[in-house]
Amino acid sequence: MRRPSAAALRAGAVRLVALAAVVTAVGLLPWLSGKDPALALLRARSAEQEPTPEALAAIRADLGLDAGPSGLLGGWLGRLLHGDLGVSWVSGAEVLPAVGAGLGVSLTLMGAALATALVVGTLLAAPALLRGRATGGTVAAVLAAVPEFLFALVLVLAVGVWLGWLPTSGWAGPAHLVLPAVALGVPAGALLGRLVADALPAVLGERWVELWRGAGTGRWRIAGAAVRRAMPALAGQFGMVAVGLTGGAVAVETVFAVPGIGRTALGAATSQDLPLLQGCVLALLGLGLLAGAAASLVRRRLLGPASREAGLGLPAPAPRRIPRAVPVGLAVLLTGVIGWGLLRDPYAVDVAARLAAPSPGHPLGADALGRDVLARLGHGAAATVGTAAAVTCVSWLVAVVLGFVPGVAAGLADVANALPPVLTGLLVAAVTGPGSGAAALAVTLVSWPPLAAHAAALVQEIRASRFLLAQRAIGAGPLWVWTRHVLPSVAGPVARHAVLRLPGIALALASLGFLGLGARPPSPEWGLLLDESADYVERAPVPALAPAVALALLAALAVCLSSSVGGPRARAHPLLRLRLPSVVASRRVRPLVPPHATPPVRTPRAPAAGGRSADRLP
Repeated sequence: MRRPSAAALRAGAVRLVALAAVVTAVGLLPWLSGKDPALALLRARSAEQEPTPEALAAIRADLGLDAGPSGLLGGWLGRLLHGDLGVSWVSGAEVLPAVGAGLGVSLTLMGAALATALVVGTLLAAPALLRGRATGGTVAAVLAAVPEFLFALVLVLAVGVWLGWLPTSGWAGPAHLVLPAVALGVPAGALLGRLVADALPAVLGERWVELWRGAGTGRWRIAGAAVRRAMPALAGQFGMVAVGLTGGAVAVETVFAVPGIGRTALGAATSQDLPLLQGCVLALLGLGLLAGAAASLVRRRLLGPASREAGLGLPAPAPRRIPRAVPVGLAVLLTGVIGWGLLRDPYAVDVAARLAAPSPGHPLGADALGRDVLARLGHGAAATVGTAAAVTCVSWLVAVVLGFVPGVAAGLADVANALPPVLTGLLVAAVTGPGSGAAALAVTLVSWPPLAAHAAALVQEIRASRFLLAQRAIGAGPLWVWTRHVLPSVAGPVARHAVLRLPGIALALASLGFLGLGARPPSPEWGLLLDESADYVERAPVPALAPAVALALLAALAVCLSSSVGGPRARAHPLLRLRLPSVVASRRVRPLVPPHATPPVRTPRAPAAGGRSADRLP
């Protein structure tokens, strides 16, 4: 058995430290919140009782809140090891049964959503498998970019309200499961289908496929082998999709009033029921970690020991080019609407125009208070997109710094990937209270891992390239090399990658605003606008759906940008581009397998007399 490398041990240690830090933060929520838990508990039990010092002291002594942060954490961990999650501050009931009941509902919903995602992903990937090339993909990309809560609202309005086919709230039978599962599973399935459809053409272009066809192997057997060949490289992405289901379940359960663990956690955060919130967060965190661990285990089993040593990868798929007029048109449309809205007053109230339809005075109608929807959309863009730009800059800076310590970055990223933005938003809101700053902090904490992985890959390539050795050989100092060559080679491509993620970050901020974890009224933030408009969508569909259309256009723009611009590895530093082919020739570093290189495979043998091939995919 091969002993783990120092880098693997370092990443494992960092992973354990980061996980311990998250658990510690959850255990210290009553202390980190900065509020008196005894006062909150007294008000939850009896709003009429006077908060005298004696009454508050009795509550602190009863719950062990007077022991300080160390005593509070120690007591909570001790009860946790014995399976005791405490007592709800609002209802006075045990937390563990409530968490178990909510977890059972959420697991049922996630299972149905995962089955829906597999069906949708199979349908979207089938044309690429049958034709051997990337086909379409625009519909899949747009569906994958639309947030679950936005898709859920569309289903509620179209299928539940207008058509009346299925119930839109509650959890009373199989019929109540359909719409939430579709809302949660379709975006996830679209993402899975697009990933597989992008990977299959590269697999079907490898040499072993041609040899199998020449040997007379059946078409369906080749298709199955190609799917299996693509799975190891995509297993991590599949795990991320499963983790995303835990975060998306919070919004979907809220829209459809499903009594799952996500809706329970959101209610606990809103009412400051910290013991119940602690139990829900631990359950959601455990689901995320299990999903990531399962994906890693599946990948290792699919690779096998030999292929695992070789670092099996896939050729990079060719970027899908979208006509430049499409993203330009979307950008012009969004910019025009936002600019027009900025010229109007978003807080002026016209009582006579409440829920008014579009008119010359109100081009997009008016909301329930008579405020102009166009003006609120325009001014809300500054709050939503402006905050997203600030979060993107901070994430880029963190990624560039952590890219130079890949062992630390990998361990932290594993824990950060198990925390969807909604879950992080729940934790931050419990400490600081809901608000724009809390939402920005929550999204920042989980948005840097993809950028850090990109930065780490570039740093490894630069360290293995000959031009760096040449610079040192001619007498260039370390500071000169790092500031003039290494840092520009990393910062530039990662910055372009970060710009492509800006719309997605804006959508994450909007989702927190929709759940009440972001901006507070009367702010015109887009997610908050959508939350406010959901109450009158039947009476005034145009004013209510205007924020949803704006978010959908933003999602479509994100898809077009990511497809029309080369991958995040494009446009590296000129010296790096010229000398990357010499990476393997360097003797002072460990040779690297470029991500675009086709991994070695064994030459298959011809099928035996019985018609069954004797070869096996590596």
